Amino acid sequence: MTTHRHEPDQRSTARYWDDFYAEKDTVWSGKPNELLVRQVADLPPGTALDLGCGEGGDALWLAERGWRVTAVDVSDVALRRGAAHAVAAGVASRITWQRHDLAESFPEGTFDLVSAQFLHSPVAEEGERESVLRRATSAVAPGGVLLIGSHAGWPSWVTSPPFEYRFPTVREIVDALRLPPRGWTVEVAELVETELPDPEGGPGHRTDSVVRVRRL
Repeated sequence: MTTHRHEPDQRSTARYWDDFYAEKDTVWSGKPNELLVRQVADLPPGTALDLGCGEGGDALWLAERGWRVTAVDVSDVALRRGAAHAVAAGVASRITWQRHDLAESFPEGTFDLVSAQFLHSPVAEEGERESVLRRATSAVAPGGVLLIGSHAGWPSWVTSPPFEYRFPTVREIVDALRLPPRGWTVEVAELVETELPDPEGGPGHRTDSVVRVRRL
């Protein structure tokens, strides 16, 4: 989740996120999301779709473990950085980078893993995230997994949120997928609390949710 210092406006989604990434040479740590690591480390490598890949931390981690990754983001700035990181890490041949505004277009094909980690946006239309995640279910190959990591609220030290945002509950995330009664199983649907220092180095925490569903 970004806490972009500018108020969201009517700029296009691509322009908003290009501006966000252009403000700093590096925005994220480059490390993979911990929820992804916990849920995917024991899966056999196959094909993966990384939705909202940002600067590529998750995509690189997957590729280094033998996955063939399609990494998708709306920001050309983020995608260029991710591609450069992949070259430096020696895994460029295992990652395909694609630009998509997921509200308008979606990668083709099916994948053994579809990952949507913290796919929140202050400039998304109402219901857009839920629509994207429903579409993501159709990209899961038989036997494959859809993994959704979401923030359940602002970090403990954020007392004045930079913009208005309603975080979904675990139940809302599962329900929004509209999974058919047969052919899918919900393997994980839970909250995870992580201890994190606040920007001044003091104690803090953040609560996230993880949902993992499998196509049978």
